[in-house]
Amino acid sequence: MSNTLPFGSPSFRNGYLLMRHGHSEANRQERIISSPARGIASFGLSARGQTEVGETLAAWRWARPTRVVHSDFLRTTQTAARVAEYFGVAPTSDAGLRERGFGELDGGEDARYADAWARDAKDASHEHFGVESVETVAERMVAVMRGLERRYEGEVVLLVSHGDPLQILLTALAGVDLRRHRDRPPLQPAEVVAVPER
Repeated sequence: MSNTLPFGSPSFRNGYLLMRHGHSEANRQERIISSPARGIASFGLSARGQTEVGETLAAWRWARPTRVVHSDFLRTTQTAARVAEYFGVAPTSDAGLRERGFGELDGGEDARYADAWARDAKDASHEHFGVESVETVAERMVAVMRGLERRYEGEVVLLVSHGDPLQILLTALAGVDLRRHRDRPPLQPAEVVAVPER
C-alpha cells in the first residue's frame, strides 16, 4: 500500500471539527490504555481533564456542532457527553474512532509509545509489538468520515477521538506520507481543530 492515503474528495459536504479527549486517568498514571477491554469501562477523564473540557467549551470559537461522534472509550465518551450536553445534541459512538491498538505495550508505561513511533517513521504498515499499523488507523478513521459524508450534508460534525488516531487522520487528510505523522504537533488534551486546518 502507498504511504499516503488520499481522501478522494477535494471538498466535504459537511464541516468537521476534531477534538482530543481531556486529560485522562491513563495520562495521569502515565500508562498506555489502548485495548477496548481496558479503555471502554475504565480510565475516564481525570479531574484535570474535566476542567480542560469545561475550559474548551467556555472559550469555544468554532462552528456550533450539530452532531457529536466519539470513540466508545470512557475518556472520549465522557468528553463527548460534556460537549453534546453543552450544545444540546445527542452524542453517537463509533468504534472506528477508537484509540490506536498498541498490542503488547498496552497497560505499560507511556514512554513505550516512542518505540512504536520510531518504527512508524520507517514503515507505516508495521505491526511490531502487535501494534495496529498507521495505515490501518488511517483507513478506519477516514472510513468514519466517508460514512458521515454519505449520510449527511450541511452538518457540523465534531469527532472526539484520541491523540495518535487524530494525528494520523490529519496526516492522511493532508495527503502527507503516513510515516511522518509524528512530524505534526500532537493535539493537546481537549484541543479542537477544524478540517481543513486553518
